[in-house]
Amino acid sequence: MDDQIRHPLAYARALRGWSQSDLAARIHRAARNRPEGLRSGTDKAAVSKWETWRKTPSAESRLLIAEAFEVPLGDLEAVDWPHWLPGQEQPVPLGPAFTVHALRDAQRAAMDHRRRTFMTFSALALAGLSTQWATLEPDPPATSWNGARVDAELVDWLEDTTTQLTNLPTEQRQHTAKLMDAHLETVTDLLEHGRYTEPLGRRLHLLAATLASTCGWHRFDQGHHYAAGKLWNAALTNAHAARDRDLGAGILSDFAYQSIWLTRPDAAVEPLSQALIHTRHPTARSLLHLRRARAHAALGESSDCHRDLAAAETALLTDSPDPAPEWCRWMSTADLAVDSGQCMLDLGRTDQAHTRIDEGLSLLPRSRDKTRGIFLTYEARSLLRAREVEQALTVTNQSLDLATRIGAARCITLARELVPEFRPYRQVDGVADLMDRLRAS
Repeated sequence: MDDQIRHPLAYARALRGWSQSDLAARIHRAARNRPEGLRSGTDKAAVSKWETWRKTPSAESRLLIAEAFEVPLGDLEAVDWPHWLPGQEQPVPLGPAFTVHALRDAQRAAMDHRRRTFMTFSALALAGLSTQWATLEPDPPATSWNGARVDAELVDWLEDTTTQLTNLPTEQRQHTAKLMDAHLETVTDLLEHGRYTEPLGRRLHLLAATLASTCGWHRFDQGHHYAAGKLWNAALTNAHAARDRDLGAGILSDFAYQSIWLTRPDAAVEPLSQALIHTRHPTARSLLHLRRARAHAALGESSDCHRDLAAAETALLTDSPDPAPEWCRWMSTADLAVDSGQCMLDLGRTDQAHTRIDEGLSLLPRSRDKTRGIFLTYEARSLLRAREVEQALTVTNQSLDLATRIGAARCITLARELVPEFRPYRQVDGVADLMDRLRAS
């Protein structure tokens, strides 16, 4: 989890300017005002446990929290905790009327760092968006006869340079975020104010979707989850307008990966299931099955996890006459091995986890340094669970060195989350220094 706001309850408090103690006091007041005269033992420590996902409030406490925030009680019955809390963002719907609106909304969000670590869309909102994507037939690509004519050569140049920027090595891509943002701004201006034919409009929507997806990953890697979600919403809206089902499936997969990353695996299953229905390429299906396996493992659903892992392996080994979609072309046996290992780790099978993660790391090409940094932290966690502390220490330092060199804040955050697992071993030589380094990073 990233720093600052990590939970919808913390975000709801922040919107009102309440401290944890303020919320506890309001819960006590709500209890006193109940006709049955309820009493609450809620204090600042209890609120802290709720906001760090260490504990879920009881049904009685949830009722009092709802009253403190003036949430209608019907919302508690319709939506699971904590998704009924105030402040939940709703995605921009799909359809030609919303393509530019979604892009402008995302660009505003990218400038707002106050909510940069909050998970933007609830499980309910993501399920609704993915169902809309799956069932709503897109209109024909837009044609605009207003404004200045859009030059096809300019669109050619934007497409070519976007491809070049996207394909740069990991270490160089940390410097291209502003260039990608500028490209996205230009394409949005062309869609909003330009005059173009239907084929050129489709290319512009496709370019907007590709750029918004990539810019979303830049924000995600920096821990700016609010902006990432908004950008992916814009990407999905424009991919839908361009009638590119495969790209839309990839964007739903991005939403799902973010949900898993933020320990919200329940929000990942439905988007991945919808994406699987509507994409056919075996490499794409392999990645979607693998990410759904990760979600099932995090939820403790062993049978469903193993079923998806088997499907991911079968699909990855299936030949296709067509190239894989760009968004999943990197998918490899290394990814399958490491993420399978992470599934085993979540399911408590430490030995299997370590074997699979180690295998995947040995297969990963050097060009994918950001992925290597993430995989190294997975390996460190598996080593800690196996009580191989000195080896875990070495691997974590390697991950932190790599993440610092390539400017991958998300990898640094993942390494920092190992501090609690290192804490019991602080007397081991080097552990205290690593913990200090992680806290300072």
